Amino acid sequence: MTWRRLDVRVRALAARLADETDPGDRVALLCPQGTEYVTAFLAALAAGLVAVPLYTPGLPGHADRLAGVLADAGPSVVVTTSRARDEVRDFLGAGGPRVVVADEVPDDEGRDRQPVDPDAEATAYLQYTSGSTRAPAGVEISHGNVVANARQALAAYGLDTRPMTSVGWLPLYHDMGLVLSVAAPVARGALSVLMDPAAFLHEPVRWLRLLAAHPDAVSAAPNFAYDYCVATVSAGQKEGLRLDRVTALINGSEPVRPGTADRFHAAFADQGLAPGTHCPSYGLAEATVFVCAARPGEPLSRFALDRDALAAGKALPARPDDPRAVLLAGCGTPAGQRVRVTDPVSRALLSEGEVGEIWVQGPNVGRGYWNRDSEDVFGAEFADAAAGPGRWLRTGDLGTVLEGQLVVTGRLKDLIIVDGRNHYPQDVEATAQEAHGAVRRDRLAAFAAPGGAGGECAVVVAEHARTARLAELDVAAVVRAVRGAVSARHGLRLADVVLVPPGTVPRTSSGKVSRALTRTRYLEGAFGGQPQPGAAG
Repeated sequence: MTWRRLDVRVRALAARLADETDPGDRVALLCPQGTEYVTAFLAALAAGLVAVPLYTPGLPGHADRLAGVLADAGPSVVVTTSRARDEVRDFLGAGGPRVVVADEVPDDEGRDRQPVDPDAEATAYLQYTSGSTRAPAGVEISHGNVVANARQALAAYGLDTRPMTSVGWLPLYHDMGLVLSVAAPVARGALSVLMDPAAFLHEPVRWLRLLAAHPDAVSAAPNFAYDYCVATVSAGQKEGLRLDRVTALINGSEPVRPGTADRFHAAFADQGLAPGTHCPSYGLAEATVFVCAARPGEPLSRFALDRDALAAGKALPARPDDPRAVLLAGCGTPAGQRVRVTDPVSRALLSEGEVGEIWVQGPNVGRGYWNRDSEDVFGAEFADAAAGPGRWLRTGDLGTVLEGQLVVTGRLKDLIIVDGRNHYPQDVEATAQEAHGAVRRDRLAAFAAPGGAGGECAVVVAEHARTARLAELDVAAVVRAVRGAVSARHGLRLADVVLVPPGTVPRTSSGKVSRALTRTRYLEGAFGGQPQPGAAG
């Protein structure tokens, strides 16, 4: 779509939405990935309404979450497309919100209507969190928030002064997909190229071909996507592929492993991919999305940290070849906002090298959670106001500052605490998936469960590789390998290791493994009646 064509479609749909709603109503977007989704999002904003970016009911495994979010948001109108109209109406049932079919609204409907002049402080949309550690909550993102964050991200990646093409397969209901593929291109006046997430998952080389086809390409993906490309893109598919015009590849959503960047660049170095394109980044929905990033063209910052010291709250250097070292990438520095590392209990500012909760302050921090008391999250204050005056966002993420860069170490709520020692679940998961070839990469969850004597124990639930059949696997051997590797590397005894078929471990709507939901289902006995932790002594 050209900008002129987009403007025509946005005006037409905004006019229809304004006729169907009252100012400030919520408008849920249940569209497939595509230009209609972009049109519907911008039309809701242009009509002075609050957009709720969601997905069609057919997204596997997420119908219950969709129903819960719709009940929480209470939209008066749902926007979809003719392709998805029947499944949306069936899902909503009788008495649900009105349905507007975006591609059936005629162009001339908005010819005489001007867009509402937006109030920077008014809520533009509700960004529902992915729910990896708790029930999804809608973050109120104002018009000022999203414009500020789009400009912050553009500046951080050097895209405010040079040509760019956004190439995205991340879903548009996800915070990074929405900002990178819609908000930043609109703020910059840049080309945005979209593909469906399912198309990437089915054949990841399609993403690389789009990167090759468009000069000055910038794209984003979670850590697993880069390893997925390395594992699945064949030598034949690499022939004729040129990646020397890629500007930046953003890597975020979990602590970024330097090994992933190394493997990806080794796999595609012959295609001209420059090492400096990999940009480890950190962000979250409560801050619109972007917080910190490594800059394009800079070498990857790597830190080898002592695992025991890290668990005790100190980031102490270790030899990279030490088996007890944790290897993490630096996520660079913020642009246009402030980031501090804080003791989550005393709310005291911590020094460089001390691990604590990451706090954020800036014009991109959302207004709060929709329909929830969120003062403790969005209105935090330091014990000593001189350490950082004003209100701060408590991210719930753990990290430290090393050599001036933010290093993210994990989630505060995900910590596994056994016998008084802290263990990071993603660290345990990394060890478990390397322990045996039958464990499927990035499809496992480590978490704490109730143990004996009122304490906690550690559990791993892992999918087996698609190339193996559970009935033919030596499950006992896989379990022994995982237990042994975790014990040797972490000094942690696993109370239970459960091997399940591919597709069993629940994921969030953004594709991350949901440790919280995996834990809940495990405790409910949903993975085959395994013994309750602690029961066997």
